[in-house]
Amino acid sequence: MSTAPIANIDMPDFLYLALLAGLAVALVAGPLGSFAVWRRMAYFGDTLAHSALLGITLGLLLEINLNLAVALGCLVLALILVGLQQQRYLATDTLLGILSHSTLALGLVCVSLFSESRVDLMAYLFGDILAVTPGETLGVWLVSLVVVATLVGFWRPLLSITVHEDLARIEGIPVDAVRTLLMLLMALVIAIAMKVVGVLLITALLIIPAAASRRLSHTPEQMAIIASLLGALAVCLGLSASYWWDSPAGPSIVLSATLLFSLTLLKRQGD
Repeated sequence: MSTAPIANIDMPDFLYLALLAGLAVALVAGPLGSFAVWRRMAYFGDTLAHSALLGITLGLLLEINLNLAVALGCLVLALILVGLQQQRYLATDTLLGILSHSTLALGLVCVSLFSESRVDLMAYLFGDILAVTPGETLGVWLVSLVVVATLVGFWRPLLSITVHEDLARIEGIPVDAVRTLLMLLMALVIAIAMKVVGVLLITALLIIPAAASRRLSHTPEQMAIIASLLGALAVCLGLSASYWWDSPAGPSIVLSATLLFSLTLLKRQGD
């Protein structure tokens, strides 16, 4: 685990920034992860996460901020996926499987071509929350708050198309537009979460707290809120483990979420 980026930061400030960034991601990952669980979109999240490496290549080529390039890459691929899914030439899971692994492989190859640019590939694959800057933390919070506000504003339409798309159409809800909005929001969250847990672990942070909260809630709203709380607790536990045992922070957060999920399995359904 690299500590060079934080050498000149006091340890309390360093932990404070990491905690703030992690809590921002947990806040938005709760409700968005709930929709991913309800709509069985975990593989969609994997595909977007893997494509984020292509955004890094785009940023290097255009010499723009890498975080912005990753966000743009995720948004563009989300729109492409929406279009391809509507063509129905292939089953959705087959299409996502092809794109997920091909974009990851292409991204890794492209990033390797820019090795002279000193890109920390491990940081993008497994996250580098311990090196977040105040500016990055503020950016994560701004994006998270915008996404949460959007989810609150479109909660009913999003819930309607999740329960029954055909019925939602009859009720006059623009199903395609709302579905596209959900995918774009997920793309944004994946882009900002990359700094926290990395490309290979983003979907876990989205799915695991939401899956755990499913056993502890009785309404969609409860599930979204509890998922955010469990995600926040996983961030705290993961950062504590990283600090005390010098373990990688991103994987430690995901393992903490997995531990919480395992504990929820002790609760009997119907209790």
